[in-house]
Amino acid sequence: MAAPKHRFILCFDFDGTLVHPERDPVFHPGLGQMIQMLRGQGAAWVINTGRGLSQVIEGLAQHGIYMEPDFIIAQESDIYKPGFFSRWTDYGSWNRQARRAQERFAKDHQASLLAIRQMVESQTNASFINGGEGEMGIVATSDLEMDRICLYIDAHTRQFPDIGYHRNGIYLRFSHSGYSKGTALSELARLLGLDASACFAAGDNFNDLSMLDPRHARMIACPGNAVEPVKRIVHTRGGFVASRFASEGMMEALTHFFGNSQAPAA
Repeated sequence: MAAPKHRFILCFDFDGTLVHPERDPVFHPGLGQMIQMLRGQGAAWVINTGRGLSQVIEGLAQHGIYMEPDFIIAQESDIYKPGFFSRWTDYGSWNRQARRAQERFAKDHQASLLAIRQMVESQTNASFINGGEGEMGIVATSDLEMDRICLYIDAHTRQFPDIGYHRNGIYLRFSHSGYSKGTALSELARLLGLDASACFAAGDNFNDLSMLDPRHARMIACPGNAVEPVKRIVHTRGGFVASRFASEGMMEALTHFFGNSQAPAA
């Protein structure tokens, strides 16, 4: 029997959106039931996160979420689908393209990245992290300090628009701007024969903003624990700002967009 065709996408950030370690329950089982009902009507359940693939799988087990997602977007760009015996594999050629782009990114922007590093080390108390395989990032001492650093980085992106970064609070990781939670969501939609009108996306932090964008998802939401700038942007973009935290807020959001778990019109 052929696999059912996905008619729409439910895309969630993981930490702070699906789960919240300081809430009881960490993941509300009612949200799992809503997702399963919508999957029965053609939804593809997607986790879109900064976590690595193995960390997502570990996190699901840790929090007692035993539903396997239809797709995982890991490290804010890599698209995976489950294979035989629950082994996750690249979906399409996107991941290979992203890795090549990241390798070029580190080489093409050495001068800008050096200038940013010098600014961080001479004018702030933040730390510039230079990891393996071209991975680079910054750890600030406060949100305000990271705000200031991001303004400096943004000045470089005006001249070199493929300089991108993923920010989560005081943490920042550099990347090619063409590969983000948002562009990966749109690529997944394309592979499924869908567009932004069939995409729901929800997140709580700065690194979610690329997918909380009508270009990638026409139905956007954030939980009540989202950082204030994300709440303001979601509201400005016509999205839904929940009153409750994490999974309970996502139950509000799904009810807002889908009512009694009704899928969008085909």
